[in-house]
Amino acid sequence: SGKPHSIGSSERIQLSGMYNVRKGKIHLPVNRWTRRQAILCGTCLIVSSVKESQTGKMHVLPLIGGKVEEVKKHQHCLAFSSSGPQSQTYYICFDNFTEYLRWLRQASKVASQRISSVDLSCCSLEHLPANLFYSQDLTHLNLKQNFLRLNPSPSTSRALSELQRFTKLKSLNLSNNNLGDFPLAVCSIPTLTELNVSCNALRSVPAVVGEMHKQTFLLDGNFLQSLPAELEHMHQLSYVSLSFNEFTDIPGVLEKLTAMDKLCMSGNCMDTLNLQVLKRMPHIKHVDLRLNSIRRLEANEIDFLHHVTQLDLRDNKLGELDATVFNNVEVLHCERNQLVTLKISGYFLKALYASSNELVHLDVYPVPNCLTYMDISRNHLENLPEWVCDSRKLEVLDVGHNQIRELPARLFYNSSLRKLLAGHNMLGRLPDRLERMQVEVLDVQHNQLLELPSNLLLKADSLRFLNASANKLEMLPPATLSEETHSILQELYLTNNNLTDKCVPLLTGHPHLKILHMAYNRLQSFPASKMAKLEELEEIDISGNKLKAIPTTIMNCRRMHTVIAHSNCIEVFPEVMQLAEIKCVDLSCNELSEVTLPENLPPKLQELDLTGNPRLALDHKTLELLNNIRCFKIDQPSAGDASGAPAVWSHGFTEASGVKNKYDLAWVLLDERSSSRVCLY
Repeated sequence: SGKPHSIGSSERIQLSGMYNVRKGKIHLPVNRWTRRQAILCGTCLIVSSVKESQTGKMHVLPLIGGKVEEVKKHQHCLAFSSSGPQSQTYYICFDNFTEYLRWLRQASKVASQRISSVDLSCCSLEHLPANLFYSQDLTHLNLKQNFLRLNPSPSTSRALSELQRFTKLKSLNLSNNNLGDFPLAVCSIPTLTELNVSCNALRSVPAVVGEMHKQTFLLDGNFLQSLPAELEHMHQLSYVSLSFNEFTDIPGVLEKLTAMDKLCMSGNCMDTLNLQVLKRMPHIKHVDLRLNSIRRLEANEIDFLHHVTQLDLRDNKLGELDATVFNNVEVLHCERNQLVTLKISGYFLKALYASSNELVHLDVYPVPNCLTYMDISRNHLENLPEWVCDSRKLEVLDVGHNQIRELPARLFYNSSLRKLLAGHNMLGRLPDRLERMQVEVLDVQHNQLLELPSNLLLKADSLRFLNASANKLEMLPPATLSEETHSILQELYLTNNNLTDKCVPLLTGHPHLKILHMAYNRLQSFPASKMAKLEELEEIDISGNKLKAIPTTIMNCRRMHTVIAHSNCIEVFPEVMQLAEIKCVDLSCNELSEVTLPENLPPKLQELDLTGNPRLALDHKTLELLNNIRCFKIDQPSAGDASGAPAVWSHGFTEASGVKNKYDLAWVLLDERSSSRVCLY
């Protein structure tokens, strides 16, 4: 199923071809160039001994630890040298630069490997290459993602059973080979401490593995439902990974593997977590049971599980969770379940991840004095739990996408709180008077705020990021009451509010602004004197207003790289082409009639959008210059339209669900001539 057929030459994906080859020192006249078959196979360069033939004796040059160098005296020529006192050198001239580059990259990778380590992953191997056995002192061998078979054709002696010849091997990776059965030969390698047989469609593990001395055993991505009892003899085994198999319970033999401290069983078929099993595993500190189908925890009168400090129950089907039995838990993950209630012990809790549930009640007792991070976004909470304000070490709090109507003032007085994300709620107001606020990132977008606290920006000396987009703001609070300002605000997002020209002068209280978004407000002008004071501005979005011009003092913003001002009433092309750092300019859907350009376009300019300007007329010279921009957009003129005629298309914007649940912004153009309302995206 999808497996490529053998093509009969040496190991398939190896580089090979007929080239001019010379052996030995290049300046000796006795060594002549001859046309020979050359193959880069695994870790060796193989050169045929017979001219223009693939038959006869093949010379093998081990490359690990050797050199691959460019020969400048000859075009497209490389020198391949082995390591050690008996070093040999072959010179190969390639027919073109592309082949030369492919060989240089691949051979350099091989030569840079350690003498005792070989990486043959992703080489489409069906059996072990013969040259691999030239070095039986290997300690690390990577055969990941090939097409190796336990029993290849009878004619070959390079089956996986030959792996036992590597008597010093410590680490072996056989993952992603679709073996079907466990390779018993690896059990005969006495020095092997790390074995990866993940993604091999294994249905069982033989009892003989209990005789091995492994420390790491990876069995992910198979069809295992049980483990042999003999595993208990592997006293040194400290890490076993059983993720994405078909286990319905925690294997009992893991109780005997006391060197393990992490239970890795994500992506299995468990529907009940029996806490009695965990009780019998006091050596386990980290429990990872993500992506199972767990619906409940079966306690059976258990008191406490003191040993578990990290619990991961993400992506299960829990409707409620009482995790107080884990009284020493430090990190709890329970995202993307169906939780309505959640109870946790707060004695040692440091991080709580509970987003994307249906929580209406969250109880943590006692107050978690060690808690630094909490994400309870995308739930059904109507109030912030009282105990949150008493968590004195809390640094990051995400309560976005809930139904919270009010945030307590005490929350803002927490001297440790650095990031507060409360967007997409039902906040009608923030606390009136704020003192000593240490928050650096404040996100209150998509709420119902009519105003921000009057002293928010006066007292927020640490605030670097403020997003208050999609509210009902008509004014901004001042950043200073005098000429001197202490604001360090760098990013300000105010899109989709009711802001007017009165708020523009207040922006000068933030001289360190780098990003300013004020799209879709009620701005009619942006005074030149105010723009001149925002010298550190790098990105500005003032789209969807009623601006007639962008001030010429934008030239003072020498770091400006993005200007977005579509859907305004701008008549004069702004001075943005004078900015050396400018990359993106969007002036679409305005009333431009001409474009003023310098002799040379800005060197970093990548995008210019002038669509939706019906009165814009560009001469041939200007068009020729603008066509050098990688992404230049302009309406194609209609033959029958008179100059100055109204636009055929009306323009706007839409938000649509994009890749990985992100929002994509796209243009919507409605054909007003058509009764069918045709849209172009």
